[in-house]
Amino acid sequence: MNLSAIHPFFYHARIAQRRAFRRLQDLAKRTRLAKERCRENLPYICKRHQSLLRRKLGTTDPRLQENKIVNLKLARQAIDGILIRPGETFSFWKLVGKTTKQKGYVEGLLLSRGEVVTGIGGGICQLSNLLYWMALHTPLLVVERHHHQFDPFPDDHRVLPFGSGASVFYNFIDLRFYNPTEQVFQFRVWLTEQHLKGAVRTDRAWPYSYHIEERNHRFLQVGSKYFRENEIWRLVVDKKTGQRLREERLIRNFSEVKYTLHPLPAQPGKDAAALERRER
Repeated sequence: MNLSAIHPFFYHARIAQRRAFRRLQDLAKRTRLAKERCRENLPYICKRHQSLLRRKLGTTDPRLQENKIVNLKLARQAIDGILIRPGETFSFWKLVGKTTKQKGYVEGLLLSRGEVVTGIGGGICQLSNLLYWMALHTPLLVVERHHHQFDPFPDDHRVLPFGSGASVFYNFIDLRFYNPTEQVFQFRVWLTEQHLKGAVRTDRAWPYSYHIEERNHRFLQVGSKYFRENEIWRLVVDKKTGQRLREERLIRNFSEVKYTLHPLPAQPGKDAAALERRER
């Protein structure tokens, strides 16, 4: 049995152990981490994106969304303007650091161990989601990305495919990008009254564009539980000729739905036992 599930002491001890291991791991690997910021925009835009700051999230307290905005304003300051030079790695947590009351962070929504809870710094995964989505439209290599293991809320003004976000939890569940090119890339992030906005920029025109699409999306029922699955694909296109150079499957999602769904019609050809094995 997993001791961390028995008592909070074991859970927090395990968290401390994993955080210490990540620090030692970074020291041993001597990864060149992006640290330099520039307040001037690099000249070429690779991708812009924005996401709503306030959405209906089930029956959660709307005040938690206002708290989330406080947290996002703090976290984005650590990211905005960051330069990722050739051979460097962007690390979300190395820039943002631990979210604490002393830094001004407040309670917001967190997804933890299959449940929606509250905690200091909650809600900043909206920032990691934005950064991940923009990075997918660049040649930056995603060297670390974690996804949520469940679908917590019904869609409300969703504009991105389900499962295209990036979960973060200080400091061992990180979001990291490596720059394999000879160009410099830059993240700009800001807030308006209604949106979290961002752009990824570069110092020279990049010859390729990237298109993300969702395939094979559906809900399904296994026993008394509901699940959601889909695939996220990326197409690489030569800007000059319009030629499609390649396509690649980035993500395959299979997540338990945590909100109420109406009973789904039978879907022939699916083996329930196989689906349950995938769940485990």
